[in-house]
Amino acid sequence: QVQLVESGGGLAQAGGSLRLSCAASGRTVGSYAMGWFRQAPGKEREFVAGIGLSAGTTYYADSVKGRFAISRDNAKNTVYLQINRLKPENTAVYFCAARWALVSVSARDYEYWGQGTQVTVSS
Repeated sequence: QVQLVESGGGLAQAGGSLRLSCAASGRTVGSYAMGWFRQAPGKEREFVAGIGLSAGTTYYADSVKGRFAISRDNAKNTVYLQINRLKPENTAVYFCAARWALVSVSARDYEYWGQGTQVTVSS
């Protein structure tokens, strides 16, 4: 199985950028479809972005298209989420997740999860 550790979160101002990282160990991240999810207080965990086994296949929630970018570096066993033009409503805990086969927008389809990294955006 794979272990996932997120990093890169923190406090940022609206309009700024952050790059979140998801470092994998145990197995190569290249064996999995990867997803980023977020969960704000009092809300359900929601899909943000996903990347397939082929790095050219990416998926985004409509709310983040054009501002978020997911990528993977199989040599570093790491998946990234670049967040640009931050908004206060982006405040949430961001999780990366892995699953066999295809990217899914449903959190319940992912077998492996990191512990999350907090992103807080001030206006």
